[in-house]
Amino acid sequence: MTLFPALTPLPVLIPLLTAAATLIAGRRPRVQQGISIAALTAVVVVAGLLLHQADRHAMAAVQVGGWGTPIGITLVVDRLSAAMLLVSAIVLLAVLVFAVGQGISDGSERQPTSIFQPTYLVLSAGVSIAFLAGDLFNLFVGFEVLLTASFVLLTLGASAERVRAGVSYVMVSMVSSMIFLIGIALAYAATGTLNLAQMAERMGTVPTGTRGGIYAMLLVAFGIKAAVFPLSNWLPDSYPTAPAPVTAVFAGLLTKVGVYAIIRMHTLLFPSGRFDRVLLICGLLTMLIGILGAIAQSDIKRLLSFTLVSHIGYLMFGVGLNSTAGLTGTVFYVAHHILVQTTLFLVVGLIERQAGSASLSRLGGLLAASPALAVLFGIPALNLGGIPPLSGFIGKVTLLQAGVADGSVTAWVLVAGAVLTSLLTLYAMARVWSKAFWRPRVQAPQGDLSDAAPSALIDESTDVLFDERADVGRMPRLMLAPTVALLAVGLAMTVFAGPILGIAGRAATELRDRSAYLETVLGPPDSRTGATR
Repeated sequence: MTLFPALTPLPVLIPLLTAAATLIAGRRPRVQQGISIAALTAVVVVAGLLLHQADRHAMAAVQVGGWGTPIGITLVVDRLSAAMLLVSAIVLLAVLVFAVGQGISDGSERQPTSIFQPTYLVLSAGVSIAFLAGDLFNLFVGFEVLLTASFVLLTLGASAERVRAGVSYVMVSMVSSMIFLIGIALAYAATGTLNLAQMAERMGTVPTGTRGGIYAMLLVAFGIKAAVFPLSNWLPDSYPTAPAPVTAVFAGLLTKVGVYAIIRMHTLLFPSGRFDRVLLICGLLTMLIGILGAIAQSDIKRLLSFTLVSHIGYLMFGVGLNSTAGLTGTVFYVAHHILVQTTLFLVVGLIERQAGSASLSRLGGLLAASPALAVLFGIPALNLGGIPPLSGFIGKVTLLQAGVADGSVTAWVLVAGAVLTSLLTLYAMARVWSKAFWRPRVQAPQGDLSDAAPSALIDESTDVLFDERADVGRMPRLMLAPTVALLAVGLAMTVFAGPILGIAGRAATELRDRSAYLETVLGPPDSRTGATR
């Protein structure tokens, strides 16, 4: 007997219930913090158990509320969704502890931060809904919960820059949601169901043109959320304006929810490979244009935002190959990238705390000032660039091997583009290192401003959390500890790459074999009714 029925709803229920509790405790920030940290710690434990169960006992489906399939809400746990839940829960917990250390929950005259904890927990619930949803409508609900919570978090402090970025973010997200709704309506009209398993059964009877139109609509909606080129222009202008913890969790997680949706739709509903070449071309352009944009940046946050876009291209590469090897690389690389990208954005928060700015024109001498900070940046930067033997190298090699095994001209072009992007990523990271850490601060064009009073460093575009800081140069332990912990988890992906690749391979095999998903949700083939209309 497995633990699935009892555990599966908990990654959604725990954050939602504790969000209500933290809202009630709004005037007691220490209580809020304790409740939130305990809740996300519990989600990490539950997600770990779910992954263990999914890997040992295969996938499982749970019907919420006692309604039968396909009428009720179906939550599905397989290796992919459980792995995404675990990685996201680890990141959410680490970023929350970082935020507590930074003082984001202490409040100020400019920001009613009692709303941060409940909003952050609602965000966590939205992520879990998206990963567990077994039907299109509840996948949409998960995205909308994310949108609502992320808008609040993005505009913390209510500065002009943040509100402007928040409005842009919401407008883009609303367009994406409208396209998603149209896709849902088309899918329902064509198949008569929103349950993903039943839709997968019936999609084969839908005319080819209609089926292609539905997939194109969903692909555009998810491509916007995943920041796939040419639908990625919104991201570099939205994320860097937010507080460092918010930027970190957005960069690490939110685009990956879109990538997860693309993987699920591509493998379950539309496995024929009709749009594979489109995904490969978009992946190549995402990689190259993203990294070229990163090289042109002088602010570390914007630079990392462009690298975030760039590395979404690697994930599209693996999906577009439409092979078990390609999906194995994608599953491994998405976990790696969530951890590494989040770690780098947290390190930028520490750089702001240490030096008062994240602008390369103001930074210098950080290696001498804080060797620990140099190590914290250097290791994930090398990992992002794909230096062996780190997990970034392992993930990229897995994807490159899948591309070579494909053997098509398009795949070989992607292999070349992926190698070039990796080299340019390493160049971008080396540039940050040389300017921020290696050169003396006096050689920075605006290095003298970094030595000014903290209030002189605060403006609407550079992001120190709320208002004037008197603690430039300090790195609180609660900020340092979760950053080190995430770095350690990222390194663990290198040390245990073999077992993790094994899980990724089994997840890819499971994704490619739709029959397991259909049987888990709908039951054995001879017991199903209404398979066709």
